[in-house]
Amino acid sequence: MSTTTRPDSVTFSDLSRNPRAVAERASRLGRVRVTHRDAPDFYLTAADREEQRDETLATASRLFMALMKQDEGARDLLLAMPDVFPWVRHLSVSEVRAFTVELVEALSDAAELDLDVSIHEVIIGWRATARIKADPQQHADATRPTSGDFGPVEVNP
Repeated sequence: MSTTTRPDSVTFSDLSRNPRAVAERASRLGRVRVTHRDAPDFYLTAADREEQRDETLATASRLFMALMKQDEGARDLLLAMPDVFPWVRHLSVSEVRAFTVELVEALSDAAELDLDVSIHEVIIGWRATARIKADPQQHADATRPTSGDFGPVEVNP
């Protein structure tokens, strides 16, 4: 196997040339990042480790959902949001509340439905809102009334 820059990564060529050694390394380390020049990197992970990660996410998600059902728990989550996401200071209280609810629901979807992408979408969507609200000119432009039809919208998958 060739030496890579990180001890927990191998190249796709390493994997194809010596799969047994890569599998042993993944088993020893828990997971190995497989880099590929022409494609996104991926991880080779032991199934039991991945199952433990899934269980951990499910437990954390259920804990957050339970906290959201209690007034004090929901309040504590709202108070913690600026520590986790400093940019929420540009959002209103009701927007932070909406972000918190959407985030907890997305965590639940990731844990219960294996939909990890929704967490990322919720975070980047609210961060984009905060970025616009942080810039007075962008915020004024975004909230200015419009009229007319601006044509079709292209949706990139």
